Amino acid sequence: MPVQPFGTLLCRNGHRPYIVRAMFFKNFADDISGMIARDPAARSRLEVVLCYPGFHALLFYRLAHAAWQAGWPLLGRFLSHVGRVLTGIEIHPGARIGRRLFVDHGMGVVIGETAELGDDVMLYQGVTLGGTSLHKGKRHPTLGDRVIVGAGAQILGPITVGAGARIGANAVVVADVPAGATMVGIPARAVQSRASTGDFCAYGLAGRDLPDPVARALSGLIDEVAALKARVAELEAAAPPVPRASGIDETSAIAAAE
Repeated sequence: MPVQPFGTLLCRNGHRPYIVRAMFFKNFADDISGMIARDPAARSRLEVVLCYPGFHALLFYRLAHAAWQAGWPLLGRFLSHVGRVLTGIEIHPGARIGRRLFVDHGMGVVIGETAELGDDVMLYQGVTLGGTSLHKGKRHPTLGDRVIVGAGAQILGPITVGAGARIGANAVVVADVPAGATMVGIPARAVQSRASTGDFCAYGLAGRDLPDPVARALSGLIDEVAALKARVAELEAAAPPVPRASGIDETSAIAAAE
């Protein structure tokens, strides 16, 4: 990729610099609005700008990504590293991130080089969007619009998480996730096929009564064993008694068999 002057990093596709700057700041205004809408603790825009590491990480990412796209990979990696040191959030400059990403709390979040995130995605602390191979192609996940990933969740490999999906806290996702599904567990399993698109699900969980797929499977096995025991008892009750041979002691019969 040819190297461009740093002053034109954001001026792509023939846009004039002042138009690009206006778009740049508009994106940050949208980011701040998205954070306020999804965090009841946010009291003002100034508080978000000064006190939210997720916003600071996005600022460093936008600059690092512009440098990466313009053929300045070392500068992009350096800016990304500075952002990681200051915020605890590691976003590779090669990642592609949509509008209004909200990284809540943020410490320990890792977003890999070939990861792709849609609009209105929300990540909590400790989330990893990681790769599982050594080849230089697509090796990180793709998240659709409005995806929520709970604290400590790991999404690994070049898989796709459909729009509106919810990934529960500490889940490990290694396969494609359909749109609107709610995933929990290790490895992650779907517990709801369609999440409500109108309700916000903090940490990717829809409520306290969320079913546990492992407990549901064990409950089914217990019910099946109880039904089999009842059936065996019925068969034993209906079977005619087995007559014993007269004049033969059980102990003597066992000794003779040995």
